[in-house]
Parts: sequence; structure tokens; C-alpha cells
Amino acid sequence: MKLNYHTHTQLCRHAFGTTEEYVQSALKNGLGVLGFSDHAPFPEKDFGYRMLYDELTGYKNEIDRLKAEYHEKMTIYCGLEIEYLPCKDDYYVKLKDKISGFGFDYLAMGEHFYGETTDSTKNIFFASSTDDYVEYAEYISRGLSTGLFSFLAHPDIMFYNDFAFDSNCRKACDIILTAVEKNNVPVEFNANGLRREKKIYPDGKRHPYPYLPFWEIIRGSNIRVILGADSHTPDQVWDSDVEQAYEICDRMNLNVITSDFLEGI
Repeated sequence: MKLNYHTHTQLCRHAFGTTEEYVQSALKNGLGVLGFSDHAPFPEKDFGYRMLYDELTGYKNEIDRLKAEYHEKMTIYCGLEIEYLPCKDDYYVKLKDKISGFGFDYLAMGEHFYGETTDSTKNIFFASSTDDYVEYAEYISRGLSTGLFSFLAHPDIMFYNDFAFDSNCRKACDIILTAVEKNNVPVEFNANGLRREKKIYPDGKRHPYPYLPFWEIIRGSNIRVILGADSHTPDQVWDSDVEQAYEICDRMNLNVITSDFLEGI
């Protein structure tokens, strides 16, 4: 079954196309599952490149409309991609609560920034050294232990930075993958990194992510992997980069999920 749980919308301010166009693209390409997971806002702070807090309800209502309209043709989920901040546990619960909260189907942890509070965050794209990788990984581990997140998106985006692989890098990888395995959370092989231009790093010319040495650590293991299109335009729901991602995972003997792991939520 063709699956994609990582789909953005115009609301995030850096994606294009209507929600209907994403669904039509998914149908055209034979997907059985399409999960919308646009960047979630935080109520008291606008981190940019994401919807505003007062747009959450409209976003959910629109995806719920598509769910009902296309339920006989495919499964559509309404989720969010969001960073884990320890001070916001009550907010994550509210986002998922179907009675007193918003009732989103799932939360994907997409840790672009990290920290204890919304006012004390660091952005992993601007790490000052590989020491930051270890701190970043520890926040991911703490977040996954809450049981609030359905999968970990692009776990290897720290390798976007231009640092040589060292003991901190390996330690960060081990912290993340130990947490993934302990909490039985799928980890995402993100095709959007393949759309980014290759550049010269200390270990050679490569895409910023997926970072293959990270994935080599779990080659042949039972850790579950999902392929994420991380689509920001309708034609990216299933494109040559997604196909290439599947080919890489197959060559690496990764345990790729091929059926709807959210079914019955």
C-alpha cells in the first residue's frame, strides 16, 4: 500500500496548492492513505512558517470535510507536525483529545527547535557544535517517552549542519534510536531531504538528509520506518524522490511500514 503521513498545506506559509489538490494527487498516484500533518502553532508564540493558532479549527474542519467526501476512495487523517517542549504537555493532550480538545488524529514530532519553554529554544539548523546534537537528542527522547507522538519525523536533520561526524554525533544517534525502539515509535525516512541540493560536507558531497550513516545503524533491525514525502506541493505527494527514498530503504534492508499503522486509532 502506498502511504504518506507527512503532507503540508498553504497554512504553513511555505507550501503551495489546495488541500483538495493534494488529495487528487494522492488518488492519481494510487495512495491508500494520506495524512495531513501541517506545522502546528503554539498558542502564545508565533515561531513562523506555520499556521496561526486561530487557524487550527479551520484546518481541522477542512481535512474532516475531505475525510467524509473521499472515505470510499482512500483513508485521510488529520494530524500535525509539532516540536516537543516539556512545558507544553497539556497542549499536546488538548490537540489530541476528541472530547474536550481539538481531536487531531495524530501528532508527528518534527523537532526543528528544542528547549524547556517557548522562550528558551534553540534551532537545530543553527547548531553551534555537535554538543547541541546530544542535547537535541535528549529532548527527542523525553518527548517520545510521553506517548503523545505517533512517529518521529526526519530524525537526522541535525546533519544539515556542516560538522564532521564525531563521538557526539554517534551518541546523539544512539539516544534517538534507543528512544524510538524503547517506545515502539516509527521513525521517518524523509524524502524532502532528497529534494534539497547536494553540497560539500566534511564527509563528502551529499544531501543534507537523509543522512545514510544514521540509517546504517538500524540496517536489518526491527525498528519501524515510515517513508515521509514531506510534501509541500501536490506533485510531491508521490514523486521520483519518494520512489528514490523507497529504493534506498530497500537497499539498506530497513523495516519499512507498508500498511496503515494508524488504522483503528
